[in-house]
Formats: sequence, C-alpha cells, structure tokens
Amino acid sequence: MPEAVGTVLLAAGRGTRFGASPKLLSPLDGKPLVRHAAEAALAAGLGPVVAVLGHAGGEVRAALGGLDLILVENPDYAAGLSTSLRAGLGALPDDVAASLVLLGDMPRVGSGLLVRLAEAFRGAAVAPSAVVPVRDGRRGNPVLLNRRLLADGLAGLTGDRGAGPLLARRGDVLELPVEDPGILVDVDTPAALAELS
Repeated sequence: MPEAVGTVLLAAGRGTRFGASPKLLSPLDGKPLVRHAAEAALAAGLGPVVAVLGHAGGEVRAALGGLDLILVENPDYAAGLSTSLRAGLGALPDDVAASLVLLGDMPRVGSGLLVRLAEAFRGAAVAPSAVVPVRDGRRGNPVLLNRRLLADGLAGLTGDRGAGPLLARRGDVLELPVEDPGILVDVDTPAALAELS
C-alpha cells in the first residue's frame, strides 16, 4: 500500500497586492480562482485535502461549496503564511506521511503534476524531506513535504514564509524536472489574472 499523501490548500491570505476585493474569489474561466486549485487537488485522488481559510473566510467557504474538503479556519492568518501551513498540516490525519502544499492563487497547476510529485516521493529509494518541481532551473510550487522528516522544522515556522527557508538548508530535497509552466504562475495582481483569461 503506497504511503498516504494529503494536500494542504492555502486559501487564507489577504492578497494585499491584488487590491480591495478578495483575490481568491476573482473569476477565471467561469469559476473562482481558489476553486481551480481545490478541484485539481481532488482530481489527483491522492488523499485528504485540507483547505485553510482566513481572510474572507465565509466567501471562500462558499466558493468551495460542494467539494469534499476538510475546511479549517486559521484565526491567526494575518500573522503570515506559516500559520496557515501549520494549521493545515495539523488537520491532516496522523497516518498521512507527506503533504502537497498547494497555493490557492495558482490556478494553472493541474492534477497530473500533483500525482507526479506524489509518485516521485513514493518511488524514491530513500525518502526525501521534500519534492520540489523545477522548470528552467527555477524551483516552483506546489511542493511536497515529508511530515515525518520535517516535523520539528515545520512546527517552528513563523511569519509570512512557507517551508522554503527550511528546505534551503537541507541536502535531501528531491528536485523533479517538469515542463509545466503552471508551477511558476501565481496570481498576485489583477493584471496577472487578466493574462490567464
């Protein structure tokens, strides 16, 4: 039986660079931005999917209505991304060995990429601390985190940063070359959203 791989969908941030309206609710191809990421996570069929809510939590919850998600409220979301990452990982069942960390503003990440990251983790001769997609020499998102190897470091994360600084110090990160341009495309501004439409 392959190791269980969950997904944490980070959907709590304020998206301050986007302007006054909640970024994750902005429409793209007929549905809210955040729903693209959630549907990709579910379509991958890997394991439980936890969506972490914070800013505009009620509206984001409504935008994700009808999807088989574990919804978690992060009351500390304003303290930065690290608080949402910890909340999401903490909501996964203990038997989930690893978790993909999916950003709610990356609508061009498809389920196939998520499956490839999980397969790379499961197929490694020695379990890596993380699996990171790489395109044109640049690390992108989503990343897969080994919850067992990184437990102490993840518990100590603070501020508005994810696991990047933690992984930068490790030699056991598996880089997975991909052709998928979506790993480098996040939506921070209305102009960036318009380019995807």
